[in-house]
Amino acid sequence: MGYEDMWAPGRTGAPADLRPDIPHPARMYDYYLGGKDNFPADRAAAEKALAANPEFRSTARANRGFLTRAVRCLAELGIDQFLDVGTGIPTVGNTHEIARAATPNARVVYVDNDPIVLSHARALMAGAGHGRTTVIQADLRRPDPLLDAVRAVDLLDFSRPVGLVLAAVLHFLRDEDEPYRAVATLLDALPSGSHLVLSHGTADFIPPAVRDRVTGVYDKATAPLVGRSRAEVHAFFDGLDLLDPGVVTVPLWRPDTPPATDAERVSMYGAVARKP
Repeated sequence: MGYEDMWAPGRTGAPADLRPDIPHPARMYDYYLGGKDNFPADRAAAEKALAANPEFRSTARANRGFLTRAVRCLAELGIDQFLDVGTGIPTVGNTHEIARAATPNARVVYVDNDPIVLSHARALMAGAGHGRTTVIQADLRRPDPLLDAVRAVDLLDFSRPVGLVLAAVLHFLRDEDEPYRAVATLLDALPSGSHLVLSHGTADFIPPAVRDRVTGVYDKATAPLVGRSRAEVHAFFDGLDLLDPGVVTVPLWRPDTPPATDAERVSMYGAVARKP
């Protein structure tokens, strides 16, 4: 069942603010990954973005691979609790699934401000086998209330290291949304030994004309797309100890198999770092 079937006219309980006529980045991302949880407006916008930059689909898939390897790495390092902010529509290989494969008792709190994501995530979590996992609504642009909401569910122990996951979410925050302050506020609440997993879109390898066409598509969606340079992405890790190989394009972060020859030009940076 796809999203259109799930919330077809006549069904009860449909969220009032899905806004299916306006492209949504989470649903567009789902389309890039080959999912079914998207509307015609999302598919049309995603196709426009793909026409401008066909690498969007492979970049989305490379980011999922990075998330898998990064969370698995933290679980193997002994991190057994995760705060995943801006999780997006659930798909195969979610944070709790990756973590629990290595640590069966792993705890995961998912946070998103979007009712579309929340509807899907809560439906997924309603099934068996998801362990100590919950989903809450909060906004990364307001990190203090976000932390209050996380503490209120009383699932994570903030006296022990936490894996903070910010995968492909910060590029939807404009500079005026203070993304660096948001990340710093979340990290300040976590103890020494916590880790940050972060990936972020970039226009470093895209011609300006292509960049402008892509951002133009997202300007008409419910959130913008703000590509940042490697130096700007690196700044999110200030004060942290980067794990090897540092800030690299996502296919180059500890790949399981030899990366493609153009992996160093994929339009997404990623890194993992430890809080001293």
